Amino acid sequence: MAAYFGRRLYKGAATTAVAAAAVAALTASQAPVTTVDGQDRPTATDTGLPTDGDGAATGNSPYWTDLPPLSTASPAPDAEATIPHTPSEAGIPATVLDAYKKAAAELRAAQPGCNLPWELLAAIGKVESGQARGGRVDAEGTTTSKILGPVLDGNGFARIPDTDHGAWDGDTTYDRAVGPMQFIPSTWAWAGRDGNGDGAKDPDNIYDAALAAGHYLCRNGWDLSDPDDLARAILSYNSSQDYLHTVLSWLEYYRKGTHTIPDGTGPLPSGRSDGTGTHRGSSSPTPSAPPASPRPRHDGDGGKEGKDSQDGKQGQEGQDGKDGTAPGDSGTAPGTGSGNGSGSGGTGQTPPATPTDRVHHLADVDTGELTAMAGDTFAQRIRTRAETEDGEGVAKVRVRFVITGDTDTTFAGGEKVATVLTDGSGVAEAPALRAGEQTGEVTVRTALVGRTVPGPEYKATVTERAADTLVRTGDTALICTPGGAFVEQVEVKATYRGAPADRVAVTATLVKSADDPAENDKGPYFKDADGTPVRTLKDLRTDDQGLLKLPKLYADDTTGTFLLRITTAGGAALTVELKVAGGDSADPSPGTSSEPAPGTSAEPRPGTSAEASPAASPSPAA
Repeated sequence: MAAYFGRRLYKGAATTAVAAAAVAALTASQAPVTTVDGQDRPTATDTGLPTDGDGAATGNSPYWTDLPPLSTASPAPDAEATIPHTPSEAGIPATVLDAYKKAAAELRAAQPGCNLPWELLAAIGKVESGQARGGRVDAEGTTTSKILGPVLDGNGFARIPDTDHGAWDGDTTYDRAVGPMQFIPSTWAWAGRDGNGDGAKDPDNIYDAALAAGHYLCRNGWDLSDPDDLARAILSYNSSQDYLHTVLSWLEYYRKGTHTIPDGTGPLPSGRSDGTGTHRGSSSPTPSAPPASPRPRHDGDGGKEGKDSQDGKQGQEGQDGKDGTAPGDSGTAPGTGSGNGSGSGGTGQTPPATPTDRVHHLADVDTGELTAMAGDTFAQRIRTRAETEDGEGVAKVRVRFVITGDTDTTFAGGEKVATVLTDGSGVAEAPALRAGEQTGEVTVRTALVGRTVPGPEYKATVTERAADTLVRTGDTALICTPGGAFVEQVEVKATYRGAPADRVAVTATLVKSADDPAENDKGPYFKDADGTPVRTLKDLRTDDQGLLKLPKLYADDTTGTFLLRITTAGGAALTVELKVAGGDSADPSPGTSSEPAPGTSAEPRPGTSAEASPAASPSPAA
C-alpha cells in the first residue's frame, strides 16, 4: 500500500518537503505488483492485458489525478439528501449518479456474476471527466459541451489513426477519447450502448456511456467482488498502475458515503496525469516526477494460464499471459502520463518488433457452417489464425471478434464482442455464439488488436425454433353434443430430437378432411376475445417444457366427426379427432357439456319439453 498511501499523503501534505518525498517514493516504487486490500494484486504489466492504445477503453489517454480528501465522506440518510458538512468531493450530480445506478442495476440483471458496484462507475467517471465536468449535462444526460481527450498521435500518447471519420471526436486524422467516460471511437464502435432508451448510442450521453462502461468492465466474465478481477477490469480501462490506485481510492471513498448534488454544481478536476492543469487552491502546475527509464520489450513465456474459452467467459486477455510487451510508462507518478504503449518511455527510441507487428493477415481455420435455432448455442465455433505473410502462425496476439448489425445474437455471457489471445499455433477460438430470438443472418467480423490487417468475416444463420414430433398428452376421447362445449381441452407436447421444443410456433386449424387442409366452415370452433367463432388459431407457442394447451372448443348444431390439424415450425404435425353427436342434454355423456352454442337457448321451445325434445333422445350413433 506504500504507493497508494504516498499519493494520499502528497495531496494532503502540510509541507512541500513531505510532498516531494511522497512523490519520490512513488516514482521509485515500480514493483511488479500492487497492493489491494492488503494483498499483492495484478499490475498493468503482469495481467496479460494489451498495453497498446486500442487495447484499453480510453486508448490509455490522460486522466485526472485528483484524490479524495483525507477526511471520510459522511453517509447520507437517503440518496437524495444533501449534507452541508460533507466534503464537496463526496457529492455526485443528480443525473450522473442516476446514470451510474441505472447502469449497475441493468448489469446486475444481465450479468449477476459480475457484481458491478455503481460506486466503481462513479470512481471511473470521477477520474475520467470529473463526473462529466461537475454534472454539466442536459435533461437527457448529454454533456452540454464536448469532453475530448488529447489527440492520440503518438506524441506522448498512443498513436491511434482515425477510426470514426471524425464523427465523435471531430478529428479525421487521429482518434481522441470522447465523453464523460472517455471512450475512444474504435472502442465505442463495439462497446457503445443505449442507456436512456432513445434509440441512439452516444458517448457524450452519461446514461449511454455509463452502461457501456459497465458492460466493458464485465465483458471478460470477471467477478468484480474479487480483488484480482477488479484490478484487471480497471487496468483494462486504462493500463496504468497509477490509474488503478486513483480509481481504487475513489471507489473506497464513494463506498463510505456520498450524496446527490444539483447538476452543474460539482467541483471541476484540476491535476491531469500528463502534467497539464493545476490543483485546486494552487496556481502552480502539478509537480512532475522524473520520467521512468525505458523498459525493453521482450518475448515472454506466457505467464499465467488463461481462462478456458470453453467455460463461456469472453475475452481471454485477463490471464492469458504476457504478450512479450511492456508499456512504455504505465506505472509512473503524476505528470508523466498514463503510458503511450510505445515501449520507449517517451525517449524517441524505436521499439523492437512485437508479435503484433509480425501479423500480415487473419485467416479462417475450418470454421464450417454456422447455423443454430433461435435460443440455442451454435455447435460450431469460429476459429481464426493470425499469420505472417508467409502463412506462419503468430502466437500471443489478440484477435477481436465483433457481432455486428441489428441482432440479439451474442457470445456466451451476453456480449457482442470478445477479445481472444492466440495460442501457440496462432489460432484464436471465439467464445460460443448463442442465437437470439431474431432469425436471419448474423455477421461476425474479426480484427487484430493494435494494427489494421485483413481478416475474415463470418456469416451465421439463426433459424426459427422448430419441432419434429408432436403428440397429445392425454388419450381421452373428445366428444360433445350439438351446441355444447368440449370439456376436455386439447394439450400437446412438442419435441425436437427427443428434447422439449420450447417456444415453438404452433398453428391449430379445424380442417375439412384429412386430404383437404382448408378451414372447415362448420362443426367445432374456438372463440376469440369477443366470443366470435374462429376455426384457425395462429401465433401460438409452446412453453418452456414444450407444452401447449389449446383454448376451449365448442360445437355448433352440426353432428359428425371432425378433424383438428395442429402443426409446428419445423414440420411436426398432429391430427386430432373430434366427435359431435346427439345425446341426453340432462345427462351428458362423459367428455361432453350441455353448454348452449351462441344464439341458442337452454329453455324448451313452445310446445316442447326437455324430456320430449328429439334432440334429447340418444341417437343410434351415440
